[in-house]
Amino acid sequence: MSIWKTTRFEIDLGEPKVMGIVNVTPDSFSDGGEHDDTRSALRHCEQLLAEGAHILDIGGESTRPGSPAVPLAEEIARVLPLVREAVKLHVPVSVDTYKPEVMAAVLDLGADIVNDIWALRRGSESGGPNAVEVVRRHPSCGICLMHMHRDPQTMQSAPMEGDAVPQVRRFLAQAAQALQAQGVDRSRIVLDPGIGFGKTVAQNYALLARQSELLEAGYPLLVGWSRKSSVGAALQGEGQDNSAPAERVVGSVAAALLAVERGARIVRVHDVRETVQALAVWRRMQAAVRP
Repeated sequence: MSIWKTTRFEIDLGEPKVMGIVNVTPDSFSDGGEHDDTRSALRHCEQLLAEGAHILDIGGESTRPGSPAVPLAEEIARVLPLVREAVKLHVPVSVDTYKPEVMAAVLDLGADIVNDIWALRRGSESGGPNAVEVVRRHPSCGICLMHMHRDPQTMQSAPMEGDAVPQVRRFLAQAAQALQAQGVDRSRIVLDPGIGFGKTVAQNYALLARQSELLEAGYPLLVGWSRKSSVGAALQGEGQDNSAPAERVVGSVAAALLAVERGARIVRVHDVRETVQALAVWRRMQAAVRP
C-alpha cells in the first residue's frame, strides 16, 4: 500500500485517486473565466466533490502554451480567498503554483499539497525563501514534481527532441532525489510527467504507452491528460470535431483510464463524474480477475 503524506491527510494510493481541477483564472485553456471569483469557484469545488473527486487542485495562473506569467500579487489575490474556504471542506487541497510566496501563503492557510510545474526550481521574486526552502519549512505538505521542457511561453514553439521517456524519467528521478537530499521524506513526493508541457503529440503518447518506465523511479505518478491538445489530435485523426477542449471529454476519460491501467495513482481531470464512473467499471473488472 502506498501512502501520500500531506499536511492534513495521509492519502491511500492503493486505489487510484481523482484530482478535480479548479481554475480561478480568466484565461485557462479549457475553463478560463468560468470560476474566476471565490463564490463560483467554491461552488465548483463542492460540485466536484459531489461528483466523486478525492482531491481539489486550485490554480490561479494559466500555464497553457504561450500564456503570459501572472504577477505575484494577482495570483495571491485569486488563490488565497478560495483556499481559505476550500480547506474547510475536509478534503485534501492542492495548489497549482510555482511561486514560493504563493506556496508559503497557502500552506500557512492549511493547504495540503504543492503542485509545481517547475518542480521546485524557482526562486522567490521578493528575496524570500525559494520553493525548496518553503516546503522544508512546512515539513508535512505533499509535493508534486512535474517535468516541463522550457517554459509555458516557449515550450510548444520548441518542444523536446528525441525519445522523451528516458529524459523525463531521468529528470523526475533526479528532482525527487535532490529533494530528499534536502531532508524531504520520499512519502511526501509524487511525480508528474507533464503531458503537453514541451512535448510533441507523439512524445506524449510514448509517455503513456511506456509509463511503466517512469514508475521505475519508485514514486507514485500523477498524470494529467484532461482535455489537452494531444487528446484533440487523436480525435481529429478519427474525423471528430475537436475545436473546443470541452468536446474532448470522452477522449480525456479514455486517456485517464489508460494511465491508471498503466500504474498512475492520481489523475488530474476537469470531468470528475465521467472519470469516476470509468474507474468504477475498471475496479469492478479488476476485482473479477483477482483469484
